[in-house]
Amino acid sequence: MKETALGISLLLACVAGVGCANAGKPIEAAHYVDLSHAYDQDTVFWPTEDGFVLKPEAAGFTTKGYWYSANRFESAEHGGTHLDAPRHFSQGGLTVDAIPIERLIGPGVRIDVKEACRKNRDHLINLEDLQSWETRHGPIPKGALVLLETGFAQFWPDRLAYMGTDQRGAEAVAALHFPGLDPQAAQWLAKTRQIRAVGLDTPSIDRGQSSDFLSHRVLAEAGISIFENLAHLDALPPKHFEVIALPMKIRGGSGAPLRIVARLASK
Repeated sequence: MKETALGISLLLACVAGVGCANAGKPIEAAHYVDLSHAYDQDTVFWPTEDGFVLKPEAAGFTTKGYWYSANRFESAEHGGTHLDAPRHFSQGGLTVDAIPIERLIGPGVRIDVKEACRKNRDHLINLEDLQSWETRHGPIPKGALVLLETGFAQFWPDRLAYMGTDQRGAEAVAALHFPGLDPQAAQWLAKTRQIRAVGLDTPSIDRGQSSDFLSHRVLAEAGISIFENLAHLDALPPKHFEVIALPMKIRGGSGAPLRIVARLASK
């Protein structure tokens, strides 16, 4: 009976998403940080998108006396805290539903570039920024999920402060100003560090003034998923945490809304 109970406990721990390597540890020993913004009428989308719409369909007590609530929602794939699947910028890239789950869960690192982005809202997070982090904390491990903290999450959902413009429509794209990842740094992360995913707290992995979206293309061709519009990165240490990034499983999707959390050992 004891062996059976232990086996059930291990299975439940794995199903809970804490990883079988940590299954012997009580779930309550972990501390979780939600890195996602909620979806609502203020959620930030690309200027060419309409945004998120929640349509209530039922909310009240039925004739049988129990409560019933149901809604309908409308949303583009790419908006709010979301995942860019490789298919977004690679014809042969994996769609959302085809990304192996193990590539969305793994060791995380947080690279703080807030100061550079405070000085220049069009800052390209470059190889020097990444190697400076490694000088202090050691090499980015193979298979890591790399989170870049620009500090722009503090402006959410103020579109003007967050994106550089609150205009809408195709003409507004040229007015976007926010930091992003330098394509050469993206190439280095993909080839030299062989990371699983990269995310940041801005609307795009390419900076607002990009017109060729080269970092998207580099990462997509390497099969690396991208997380955009992240939140609460300031609550994370530089390393020694696990990232769990689970998107809505849209068959054939180029992207999807994302619930992403970090799992830290309790203090």
